[in-house]
Amino acid sequence: MAKYVFITGGVVSGLGKGITGASLGRLLKDQGIKVTMQKFDPYLNVDPGTLNPIEHGEVFVTDDGLETDLDLGHYERFIDEDLSAASNVTSGKIYEAILKKERHGDYHGKTTQVIPHVINEIKSRFYKSDDDKEVAIIEIGGTVGDIESEPFIEAIRQFSYEVGKENVCTVLVTLVIYLRSSSEHKSKPTQMAIREMMKMGVMPDVVVCRSELPISDEVKGKIALFANIKKERVIQNIDLDSIYEVPLALKKEGLDQRVAEILKLDLKKSDHKEWLKVIHNMHNCNKKVTIAIIGKYIKLHDAYLSVVEALKHAGYYYQTTVDIKWIDAEDIESKGAEHYLSDVDGAIVPGGFGLRGIKGKIEAITYLRVHKIPFLGICLGMQLALIEIMRNVALQKDADSVEFNAHTSCPIISLMPEQMKVKDLGATMRLGAYKCRLVKDTLAYRLYQKEIISERHRHRYEVNNDYRKILNENGVILSGLSLDGRIVEMIELSDHPFFIATQAHPEFKSRPDHPHPLFKGLIKAAEHLKRV
Repeated sequence: MAKYVFITGGVVSGLGKGITGASLGRLLKDQGIKVTMQKFDPYLNVDPGTLNPIEHGEVFVTDDGLETDLDLGHYERFIDEDLSAASNVTSGKIYEAILKKERHGDYHGKTTQVIPHVINEIKSRFYKSDDDKEVAIIEIGGTVGDIESEPFIEAIRQFSYEVGKENVCTVLVTLVIYLRSSSEHKSKPTQMAIREMMKMGVMPDVVVCRSELPISDEVKGKIALFANIKKERVIQNIDLDSIYEVPLALKKEGLDQRVAEILKLDLKKSDHKEWLKVIHNMHNCNKKVTIAIIGKYIKLHDAYLSVVEALKHAGYYYQTTVDIKWIDAEDIESKGAEHYLSDVDGAIVPGGFGLRGIKGKIEAITYLRVHKIPFLGICLGMQLALIEIMRNVALQKDADSVEFNAHTSCPIISLMPEQMKVKDLGATMRLGAYKCRLVKDTLAYRLYQKEIISERHRHRYEVNNDYRKILNENGVILSGLSLDGRIVEMIELSDHPFFIATQAHPEFKSRPDHPHPLFKGLIKAAEHLKRV
């Protein structure tokens, strides 16, 4: 039977439950434990796929095509495991499943209620997480005391009884407030969160205390007494410069050992060599490059979270500090590309949807192409690169995507055939991992060092194959195609030092200790530009 660690939150949201869980997962994996992770979100959306990135952050995509919460990206990056569609469950998904069963008659005429039907559906998703893993780390979104979170806490209570308390460890991540006016920590909000959890029948086994500054033994003792746990099970998690420092900080505090004691896990000795190398490189960067991210959701940087992290990973690999310059594409439309891009060493045009900011992105791509500045286009970024080349090199001034102009006479980007009958927006795009064949003797092939690759996708539109010949004639190399040859997956320019774009989202597969080849290539090209 698998063991389960439930990560809950107290006092306020946004404390880093996901990073705490992911850090614990990394520590356990390094010590020989097979780990998987899950995120349960209390909101009623079936998945985050239709949420505005400015409100919710990026949508992360798994290999098997689930649109998920961005925390799953952290999980994958930390534990270096590919997660699945079972890894992100929302209240919307729970209620959708229950209502389908009710309509189908699966409850045999019984009144459908929160208890037992909602709770049982939640518990059934806990069971699905174990697979062949030894430990499932399960984060419950929101904060203890929220109305939306109550069914999940009740599910933990019942689940613990069913599988045996010796197989469950509950971790409460809470805020210990530091009052600068009196120079002291206050544990009362944490005590209230513990009390709220106890009222619901769940006692935390470990309390992880987020704080600006180190917490005294006296404060830890107060919290331990209130929670009925040993003081060593009160773990401080103070603010650090990088999330990648958290695993080793929690290791120093003994989080992995406390969880192992509770679950009776046999941990093997580990020096955490790969993770230590990442931290070493991060603290010993002796070069610096400036990379522009040209987007339309930059008011919330989390909208491009995986792109940012992938840049960091590549920077750590080359011991290079990556200074990100955030550029709103609409600002380029008013002030011009040179105003924003003349001082950058490289640039990314990431994915997105809709017409807003498109003109500015295309103008930016023109500047990057003409001035030979390293460029990486991602999903929409590839589509816009081709529109720019068709307009300004092939002189097809009406070239466009049917997403923006349904009546264009030169539809270089068109709707995928299977998308033409789609009516609902949620979970209907081309989603998940697809294989691609790279052309030898191309930049793409040199970067990946292999012919067949697999990348994750999230798009409705593709390159119109009627324009392949004219693209080739104007210096575009179609360096990656789907295995059946139908879909253009990757393009590059023959007369540019580093101009490459992909229909996929490579940022989803980058890890701190295994940076993605395209991002490594961009950073290396940016360093070369800076030197010359």
